[in-house]
Amino acid sequence: ALGTANRNLPTFVNIGRSTSPVQLTGGYLGAEYSATPFQTGATPIPNLRPEIPLGNSAMARRLKTLTHLNSDFREHYRTESALTARLRAYELAARMQLSAPEAVNFSNEPDHVKSLYGIDEKDTDDFGKQLLLARRLAERGVRFIQICHGGGGNGKWDSHGDMNGHAPLCRQTDKPIAGLIRDLKQRGMLESTLVVWTSDFGRTPWSQNTMGRDHNPKGFTSWLAGGSVR
Repeated sequence: ALGTANRNLPTFVNIGRSTSPVQLTGGYLGAEYSATPFQTGATPIPNLRPEIPLGNSAMARRLKTLTHLNSDFREHYRTESALTARLRAYELAARMQLSAPEAVNFSNEPDHVKSLYGIDEKDTDDFGKQLLLARRLAERGVRFIQICHGGGGNGKWDSHGDMNGHAPLCRQTDKPIAGLIRDLKQRGMLESTLVVWTSDFGRTPWSQNTMGRDHNPKGFTSWLAGGSVR
């Protein structure tokens, strides 16, 4: 609800595949606060760059014209929150064309920082890049960043069939998470950044389907780091 400290980047960014579309909404805050999806790889923000490259001055002129045209339109439909959210999203997308490419470019990150996150290592490369991207966005004023691991459908962690599936997932996440906290601390960001690690539920101590475990809402782990909390 505080918005973003950088008007060229979103208030709420989601990185990784969520298990439910509800995770990407603004909830009771409204459509204007829905998540902007980022991803790792060559194209972190799909469809951001125009097919015909434009200079910064041309982009700025286009944005100014778009803002002028939208202002009259808003006056006639000011009660339509979804429409207002859509207009603001397009305006933000235009501003992001000027600033977001630098935020998602890792070329200036030293090797020792990438190593903290396990980047270029088999098990940890993908999730490590997600967390490094999150740190770079936090540095640039994005206030709320959600990182989802193992999402899609019921999620890879939803181990009804075989709990052994948790072992490779733990290897993917353990080093990058530790690296993120160390990196935030060494940059002096940890005191002002709250890291929240949680899941929707735990697993039962008894078996299901021989090797699996069922849902257990009465026993699972959440922890906080930074943000001046104990």
